[in-house]
Amino acid sequence: MTGSGQRTKHMDWKLEGSAQETESHVLQEQEIILEDTGEDGISESFQLLQIDVECEHQERETLPAGSATWCSKNVQRKQRHWEKIVAAKKSKRKQEKERRKANRVENSGICPQHSKRFLRSLTKKKLAEAKHSGPRLCIDLSMTHHMSKKELSRLAGQIRRLYGSNKKAGRPFWIYLTGFSADSPLYEECLRMNDGFSSYLLDITEEDCFSLFPLETLVYLTPDSEDALEDVDVNKVYILGGLVDESIQKKVTFQKAQEHSVMTARLPIQEYMVRRQNGKNYHSEILAINQVFDILSTYFETQNWPEALQKGVSSRKGYVLQNSVEWRTA
Repeated sequence: MTGSGQRTKHMDWKLEGSAQETESHVLQEQEIILEDTGEDGISESFQLLQIDVECEHQERETLPAGSATWCSKNVQRKQRHWEKIVAAKKSKRKQEKERRKANRVENSGICPQHSKRFLRSLTKKKLAEAKHSGPRLCIDLSMTHHMSKKELSRLAGQIRRLYGSNKKAGRPFWIYLTGFSADSPLYEECLRMNDGFSSYLLDITEEDCFSLFPLETLVYLTPDSEDALEDVDVNKVYILGGLVDESIQKKVTFQKAQEHSVMTARLPIQEYMVRRQNGKNYHSEILAINQVFDILSTYFETQNWPEALQKGVSSRKGYVLQNSVEWRTA
């Protein structure tokens, strides 16, 4: 009896060890599934878990009552904990997806329930309205023949960003690319860098902007002008010089406007902003064409120059709004 009892205890110990080993194996498999399974595979993971639990249930019937009860409760407790983790991960993914969707809606100003096809149709409709009744913006690309390939690439990138901003605008401009030839290096660079450039909703012409529009309707925007721009008039055509010149040749666009007796204007940076002290003592009113456009577009929608200038004039230019300086010194 003593030997038999010891053998029974030994067998119980082995069975209990086997149960714990099985349980550990099941839990490890659950952890691996949790780490490797994405959102689409969660239901599959639960099926695998169910199979594991059923296997554990079958093994329990072969074990002594005491050890089986202990193993079953422990597995169930671990299973509930694992299910909570999976549910939390799924909820977090859903919240992150909704947050990204809300950010896209906030940036575009469009209702979230609309499809991409509807949004494209809406953009085309807004641009078509701008062509007939909106403000007009002309990019003068007649000065690109002296630019290096690096400068042409930068200009192509600015055109892409300008067009993208215009599509998102609540009240877009109609854009003309003038002095622009289809066999020019800049055109090739635009095709290379800008996806869908040949389908852009704008006018491209080799004709010069000074012969395309009546001279009295033209306003050439240049930082060298003495007159600050006060308003955006839909009856005017605003010209931006498509010039990226790393050597910073001064008054190129201003002199060109004077040669054709065209009105000039500069952005009212001096009227609403002040110079900020910086280590390099650098201050510049020369902006990229997409930055100038962001200012014009924001002002046209808000009729607020400080808000518009703050959007387009980077702090790296050495200027800040006057009220921000007054607030800091107060």
